Formats: sequence, structure tokens, C-alpha cells
Amino acid sequence: MNKGLWKQLLVLLLLLVAFNIFYVASVPPPVGPLEISYSRFKQGLKEGNVVEVTVQGDSVTGRFRDPVSDQDLLSAEGEPIWHEEFHTTLPPFQDPRLMDDLEEAGVQVHVKPEEEPSPWATAWIYLLPWILILGVWWFVFRSMRGKGGPSGFMSNFSKSGAKLYTQETSKISFDDVAGLLEAKQELREIVDFLREPGKFKRIGGKVPRGVLLVGPPGTGKTLMARAVAGEAGVPFFSISASQFIEMFVGVGASRVRDLFTNAKKNAPSIIFIDELDAVGRSRGTGMGGGSDEREQTLNQLLSELDGFEPHSEVVVMAATNRPDVIDSALLRPGRFDRQVVVDRPDWRAREEILKVHSRHVPLAKDVDLLVIARGTPGMCGADLESLINEAALIAARENATEVAMIHLERAKDRILMGAERKLILTEREKCITAYHEAGHALVARFTPGADPLHKVSIIPRGQALGVTQQLPQDDRYHYPRSYLDARIAVSLGGRAAERAQFGEVSTGAQNDLKQATELAEKMVCQWGMSERIGPMVFSRGEEHPFLGRKLASDKTFSEQMAWLIDQEIENILKAGETAADRIVEERRPLLDKLAETLMEEESLDRKRVDEILGLSAGDEGDMG
Repeated sequence: MNKGLWKQLLVLLLLLVAFNIFYVASVPPPVGPLEISYSRFKQGLKEGNVVEVTVQGDSVTGRFRDPVSDQDLLSAEGEPIWHEEFHTTLPPFQDPRLMDDLEEAGVQVHVKPEEEPSPWATAWIYLLPWILILGVWWFVFRSMRGKGGPSGFMSNFSKSGAKLYTQETSKISFDDVAGLLEAKQELREIVDFLREPGKFKRIGGKVPRGVLLVGPPGTGKTLMARAVAGEAGVPFFSISASQFIEMFVGVGASRVRDLFTNAKKNAPSIIFIDELDAVGRSRGTGMGGGSDEREQTLNQLLSELDGFEPHSEVVVMAATNRPDVIDSALLRPGRFDRQVVVDRPDWRAREEILKVHSRHVPLAKDVDLLVIARGTPGMCGADLESLINEAALIAARENATEVAMIHLERAKDRILMGAERKLILTEREKCITAYHEAGHALVARFTPGADPLHKVSIIPRGQALGVTQQLPQDDRYHYPRSYLDARIAVSLGGRAAERAQFGEVSTGAQNDLKQATELAEKMVCQWGMSERIGPMVFSRGEEHPFLGRKLASDKTFSEQMAWLIDQEIENILKAGETAADRIVEERRPLLDKLAETLMEEESLDRKRVDEILGLSAGDEGDMG
């Protein structure tokens, strides 16, 4: 049935509905029996106004001797409507005097048996659910039939749903990916193979079939995969691993087959599977759900990667930030046999990333992206993109035509320290916060080996009432014992300042204590920085105690060793607290002056702090 016929039937149906509504509204309803209450019916019997009745079950219809009007219903002319017939319903309880009253009033009584549904109606009532069930099954099986595989909606259900990018729709290249020089160098071999596969086949070389991009979230793994496809000029099939998982067993495996079938038709091509750990989690661990659907999907993926049918001109790329939980069968040679680490960029790469993301943003002449890059250690590409966008939003809110350095600094503070909150604090709470942050700043400024102070503020940001920010001069890859001790001392500096000024501590040091304790625990249990315990590693202090392999790790040390670990952690924290208390006590006038200035100005940068402390630029103070 074509679309035109469907439209004609729809119009005809709408006309019939409209005519029916108009007819019902225009034609007055016929005058039927008057609906009366049982009490009014009994009253009519007493008055002798009932001539005859017909009883059928609990329904009673009859005829009045003299017509009766319903005062609530009036005709179109406003006159009452008279009724000769009536209808009422017998009460659920039996009225033993009803027949006597009818005989006394001389009413003619007719009795009819209750109407029973016809056998055909009863049969339809029982058959209709089965007909609906069989109809649904027929529709499903009819959709599953077809030449060469499923058809209808089942065909769409079993398709992979991968997005196809071609050279015309996606023109991303390595020039659009700033930094990541090592990753680019490793992936250029894949690009050369996809461009000229014959060059490698002539000498019997085989390019890795699978490439696994490993790195923290937001470092550009997906962008790097699209850049490889753009450089090679081949079709790029992108899909998330979670799209394979469905509630029906076998659907995920069918989607994997469909994905590789389409990729082979467009070979040479690239398949990119994002968040591989969603389907490639280790089997047999009992964690993450013992899903038959997920395991069948993983088995099908393993078979497609290195099965009986080779896919020499199809390169499979995948990305994950959890390589520790990936099944070992996926990582063996012949499958994902090359792992490319996409790590956080250093300050040189961050500068290049900022340049890429600020291409279409008008920058003022005072903007120095190198300063921003050096002041954003640990940020990945997604963070830097968000920083540029946040700076543009701030400039737009101020009706500025260009993004200035002040906008970038404010955007950086928002991302690193959180958005400002409008809280109304009492003078005492503001004073406690000022001394707390002044303590952090003072200890950070006079502790050897600590990261340079960048900014101190008592403006509430995020979940904190105040923030003291330190930024390293360069990216760090090794952390000596002296640097870690300095971090613990700085963390406890706010608590030391509160105790020195108010004689007690507050709950404001909760996060400081948590960070200091976690750091001390890692120093003892993970990094072998305890002289009493020595170069030993224990399961305490791990960042990821739950990796999907075991619900609980076995205890590998005795109770005596646990007691010794606790003692060493306590000694490290006590030493940091002593160092912070000593700096605060020796420089108490500077602490008061810094806290008073904070209460007045609320936010101080390093230059202003040095002015208050009487230090010159670059002077690290009296570190003795």
C-alpha cells in the first residue's frame, strides 16, 4: 500500500470523525426512561402512580400512571420534559416488602431472566489475547526472515551503529593535534601502511593489526585516532564499546560482525573503538557482572581481530583509560599488539595546544600563552580547551571585543580552584579563614623545596571557604622525600595558624588532613621512604584498590607490621606539624599582617604576598 492511499484513508477517517462529532452535537438525544432513585420508586408505589414494572436482575423498568417531569432537565424552549417510563436499580440488600407493596398497589409485574453473553462473544474474549500474542510473534519472525540475513527492524537492531567519517566529512590531521610527538611518531607507521600497503607486503612486513591508545581522560586519544584516518585518507568507523552491549544475548556479537563486514568492504579503513574497557574487561573475575552478552561480544571481537579470516587492510584502534582491567587475550600479539601512551602534555605541548584552541578566538596583545601554559601543570588537552572557552565566555559577559590576559587568569582560577560562591560569613568565620589561608601561604613561602606560591584567597570557591594555590615552575616526574615533607608541612600550616591565633583548631582543615594522611601513607607503604620499615611495598595506600579483579585484596603483612606502619605514618605527620608550628611561631607578626591584609583585600598574588612579608622578587626568604 503506497503513501498516497494511506493519506486518502487518513483524510476519510478524519472526515468521518468530524461528521460524527457534528451530528452528536446538533441532534438532540431521544427522550428515554427517567432515571429515579429507589426511594422515589417506593414513593410512587404508595401514591399509586406506578402501573407496571419489569424486573431483570437488579434492574427495574416501569411505566407511570401520570407522566412525571424531571426538574433538572429542561427542553430547548426552557420547558420541563415529561416522562411516562422510568428506570431504577434494586438495592444490594433484599427488600422483603417489595412484592407485597406491588400487589397492594395493583401493579402488573413482569420478570425477565438476566442476559447472558453469547457463546461467540465469550469465545472472542478468550481468544483475543492469544491472537495478539501470535500476531506479535508472527511479526517478529517475519521481520527476521530475509535473504542474506535479518530484515526490517531486526536488521537495524543488529547493526553496529558506527559512525563513518570520510576524507570529505572529516579533515582532521596531525596538525590539529598539538603536542604528543612520541605518539605521532609511532602512528605514522600506520599511516604509511594505509597509504601504501604494497610497500610493506613486498618485503613480507606486517603492520600491527591493533593499536591501543592508553592515557588519562581528556588527553586526545579519540582526536589522535581521527587524525590518523585524516592523514591516511581512508574511511574511519567510530563506535563506543558500550554500543555493543544490549539486554539480548547475541546482539553485541552481531554488531561486531556487522562493523568488521562494513570495514572490510571499505578497506583500507580504520575501526576505532572508544572506551574499550566497557566490553574488554577481564573475564572470569566475577566483577562487572557475569554477563553472557558481554562475554559473547568480547569473544566475537577476539575472533574478528585475529581469527581465520584475516583483515590485513583494516587497522583496529581502541582507546581506554583503564588498561589494568583489559582482558589479556586482547593484548596478545596479533591483536592489540601495540600500545601507544597518550600522556598529559608538558608545558611546551600545553603552549601548542593553547595555540590550536585559540585559533578562532581574538586575543589581546597582552596575552602570553607561555605564561598560561607554565601555570597549568597537570592539565590535559580537554582542560586547556575548556580554559580558552571559559575565558571567551568571561570576555563576552563583560562586552569585551578581545580576550585579555586577565580573562585567561580568571578562567584558570575558575578551573583550578572552582567558581566563586556568594557566601555571607560572620567576621569570626572570615577571620578564621584568613588565618588558615595565611598559615598555608606563610609555611609555603618559608619551607625549602615547596612549590612556589601562586595565589592565596579567602573568596569561597567550590566547596572551600578559601584557597591557597601553589604552582611548580616546571612539570615534575620525580618527587624526592624533601618535597613530600614540604607538601605535608604546607598542608598542616593552616591548622598551625588557627591553633596559634585562637588556641584551638576548626573543621576547616579536614581536606588538608586527608591529603596529608594519604601522602604519608603512600610514602611508607608504596615508596619505601620509611627508615624503620625499609624498601618494602604493602597494599595500603594504593590509588585503585578495586580494579575489577578482586573484591578484597589479601593482607600480606602481620599485625606487628601494621602497627609499625601506623607509627611511621604518625611520625611523618607529626614532623610536618612540628615544622609548620615552628615557622608560624617564629614569624607570628608576619602571619598577623598577612591575615589582616587578606581580610581587607580577600585575594593576594605572590607579588603582593612578598610585599607584605618584606621579600624581594625571587627571594625565598630566611629558610634556616
